[in-house]
Amino acid sequence: MPMTVYLAYAEDAKRQHYLTLQVNHETSLYAALMQAGWLVKFPALARWCEQVVDIATPTAKRWHVGIYAQKQPLSYRLQPFDRIEVYRSLSADPMSQRKSKSRV
Repeated sequence: MPMTVYLAYAEDAKRQHYLTLQVNHETSLYAALMQAGWLVKFPALARWCEQVVDIATPTAKRWHVGIYAQKQPLSYRLQPFDRIEVYRSLSADPMSQRKSKSRV
């Protein structure tokens, strides 16, 4: 029996992608990204996934996927109505950006 999950990716400030997807129970986070076509649409995401597919505990500071703002391994088994979030790498540290804005 299929279940609904949601995908969100803010590629940059002007391009955001959202998708509602029907997946089978026991579908992994990685399989959902493939099923959604996002590994074809976003080659950088596909390359990153290939590098970390076997990592069971997401400890890297630059981890790129999660569920409701919680970093998850690509092997994570989705639950109904999970929101898969793809994080982009920040070009600058948010704290230093705030400091520089406050000096203006």
